[in-house]
Amino acid sequence: MLKLLEQGLLEEVKSELLYTVNECSQRGLLHSAKWSAELAYCLNNVKAYDMTCNVQGYKITTTDSDAYVLAKTYFDLKEYDRAAYFTRNCNTAKGRFLHLYSRHLSGEKKKLDDIMDVPPDPTKNDSLKLLCADLRKDYLALKLDGYGLYLFGMTLKKLQLLKEAKDILLESIHKEPKHWGAWLELTALITDREKLESLSLPKHWMQHFFIAHMYLELQLIDESLEIYCQLQNTFKTSPYVQAQTAIAVHYRRDVDSALEIFKTITEEDPYCLDNMDTFSNLLYVKELKVELAYLAHRATEIDKYRLETCCIVGNYYSLRGDHQKAVMYFHRALKINPQYLSAWTLLGHEFMEMKNTNGAIHSYRQAIEVNKRDYRAWYGLGQTYEILKMPFYGLYYYKQAQLLRPHDSRMILALGEAYEKQDKIQDALKCYYKACNVGDIEGMALLKLATLYEKLGEHDNAAAAYKDFVTDEYRGVDRRVESTELSHAYKYLTQYHLKREELDQANHYAQKCLDFDETKEEAKALLRTIAEKRAKVEETMMVDSMNETNPVIEQRTRPDTTVGSQLSPINLSFTSTP
Repeated sequence: MLKLLEQGLLEEVKSELLYTVNECSQRGLLHSAKWSAELAYCLNNVKAYDMTCNVQGYKITTTDSDAYVLAKTYFDLKEYDRAAYFTRNCNTAKGRFLHLYSRHLSGEKKKLDDIMDVPPDPTKNDSLKLLCADLRKDYLALKLDGYGLYLFGMTLKKLQLLKEAKDILLESIHKEPKHWGAWLELTALITDREKLESLSLPKHWMQHFFIAHMYLELQLIDESLEIYCQLQNTFKTSPYVQAQTAIAVHYRRDVDSALEIFKTITEEDPYCLDNMDTFSNLLYVKELKVELAYLAHRATEIDKYRLETCCIVGNYYSLRGDHQKAVMYFHRALKINPQYLSAWTLLGHEFMEMKNTNGAIHSYRQAIEVNKRDYRAWYGLGQTYEILKMPFYGLYYYKQAQLLRPHDSRMILALGEAYEKQDKIQDALKCYYKACNVGDIEGMALLKLATLYEKLGEHDNAAAAYKDFVTDEYRGVDRRVESTELSHAYKYLTQYHLKREELDQANHYAQKCLDFDETKEEAKALLRTIAEKRAKVEETMMVDSMNETNPVIEQRTRPDTTVGSQLSPINLSFTSTP
């Protein structure tokens, strides 16, 4: 599929990347410049040629050049109003972009400085509307290049003009396919696979990064991993490709493999903080306190005010049980960037731990506003409304989470439990069966299924489910089961087989019950019952066996019904004595 990334065309790829680094840097698009530079570095054994002579650019007059250089120094120091002022009369593409982009960042910075607990409504932002109007004038006058179209599309998206934003961003990508920032802005506007496949994308090698990213966002994990594995063949040391691969592996519930990939990234690039917040989430899940403490210490040494650092330190305090400090660090991250998805979600989790349901609901809702595909926020809202005894709301949010993660047994189980609480038994059973079929790593779906069948009095189905449930213990299934649940399963199976006179199976499960304090005494009583039944069976079998081997004795000992009916009780008792 990735024909453009074959060895013969790598020189062109690297040349385009280096050219994009220069173009993005001159426009202040620093994250896109860094992303391209990291990919170019992965091709350090490939020669590149100068593309500037092959690209038609704008001639910069001396006045424009001087104003641009001055304004760029102000821009780099985050003096955005000064940068916008000195480029107000620039006519070149780069100068005009720097002017408009400086106005955009100035508005964002002022909004951030004035932000309170609730982020302001972007559609009521007058400076953003004015910027959009100026960009529209330039667009209608055909003055916007690929980067200008990107800024126009981004502004439209913030004003919630999503359809127009998508069209403008697609136009930007066709004009400047090497700019990763435009591709990223487009990802938030694609909500399903059908929309993705309907896009008219340029035939450029960058589309493979976009499609892989979109597959990951849409939870098409296998398709995403396939592309990232191919990209790794070319960009072997790219921290971006490695991190995306780790995230995809994590979505498969293979936390250990994801951790190994992140450890490789930190070994190859010890000062990298990109995606390290996800690394800290995995360490938190595995409860690796020492490793998480070390990561928090390293991140603080590198840059204590980076978004990722705030989240890492927040996770560290959360794992220690210091939820107040965790909340403080997540709030700090959101002060830096209110659109930081991970911080909103983690903040919701902390409020849940602190029993602050109002805070949790607000945080999860903000996470959904940032990214409607964040299944963790939908799931968290479902849990919160369950606590508030509002099952219909909980059911709705669990449905949304399950739609986003159709193969995640946790989402399906939560939905099944919500159905069961509302007495929608058949829907609950379907969910539990589906959770078993998609790969129930925790092994809880079988328990839910067995318990529900037991309540319904369907003992054969309950026994079958309990049997599979206890068998999973020997398959090494990673599940968090209390001993009471496991002991109950063994006791139920013991009683089930005992009623059916299946004594060997009953004895097997009764022996298992002896391992649990809750069922030890009952198990002893059941074992005595089993022993008595076995003794009776053995006695019956012995008599039957003797009768079969000695039919004469059988005839002599068997009373004659004809004669016996005429005998007196004394004679009968006499004949029965030796």
